Amino acid sequence: MNAIVITQPGDAAVLQVQARPRPEPGYRQVLVRVAAAGLNRSDIMQRQGGYGTDPSGQVPGLEMAGTVEQCGPGANRWQVGDAVCALLPGGGYADYVVVDERHCLPVPDGMSMTDAASLPETVLTVWSNVFQQGRLRSGDHFLVHGGSSGIGITAIQLAVAFGANAFATVGSEEKKAFCEKLGAERVVNYKTEDFEQVLQPYGIDVILDMVGGDYVPKNIRLLRPDGRLTFINAMKGAESTIDIRELMSKRIVLTGSMLKPRSDEFKAALVADVLASVWPLLTTGQLRPVVYRTFPLADAATAQQLMESSDHIGKIVLTV
Repeated sequence: MNAIVITQPGDAAVLQVQARPRPEPGYRQVLVRVAAAGLNRSDIMQRQGGYGTDPSGQVPGLEMAGTVEQCGPGANRWQVGDAVCALLPGGGYADYVVVDERHCLPVPDGMSMTDAASLPETVLTVWSNVFQQGRLRSGDHFLVHGGSSGIGITAIQLAVAFGANAFATVGSEEKKAFCEKLGAERVVNYKTEDFEQVLQPYGIDVILDMVGGDYVPKNIRLLRPDGRLTFINAMKGAESTIDIRELMSKRIVLTGSMLKPRSDEFKAALVADVLASVWPLLTTGQLRPVVYRTFPLADAATAQQLMESSDHIGKIVLTV
């Protein structure tokens, strides 16, 4: 089979198509013929060696959609020919991938493989961080930074679907208008406005932050009493200054997580919760995939360059 391999840490040019043996499914795993694979910022960090390990020889890709080709020993949830999308620990940029059967979700009727491949990583990340850890409830004020990213568009839609008031920051007027169409109450173009000043009159209960750096003290000042701030990245820097007295006086909870290193059991439970709580929204139209552009698998380098530019709105997907 063909796979996109990171030949060494570096820029997008280190991604190369290589022939790899087709994997065999192990216990409770299924082999899936990949039709499409979603891109995520984590793929770029992995390629750059940003997780502290040498990525040479690794195949990136944390989500995909395709058709079950073979079921391994003990795998009985799916049948050959089933259309599934799945959360992966890696390996999605390939013709085939093996995955724990418990980490698969059914492709909704009538949905394309391209759209389905854009869902697992973002939906599971938002559900885990915003709803499980952040305890977002109906009536809460919710802020997501990077509102036009894959995470952002998912977070806005889910917040609105569950009765929260959504707010977002973005980097252009086009992205601002898009997020407003998704249902965000107020969207701030951080290049022309100070999001703290604009959103201060509203007050925020839950913030999903992928920026870090100098956003952190602003986030804390924006939060209402008993507010929750959860981190999933630190694109502007992992270090920041926190006023501990403000945390104490407002009883603010700081948390964060990485989905990729979590245990198979945690991911299985998370997938089951999303299947029950979120997947029905794809049928009602309250949650819809937003795919900005697709690229053939062989053009993975170009696709990652587009993601690094941040010019896109929604997800970028590789077609296999």
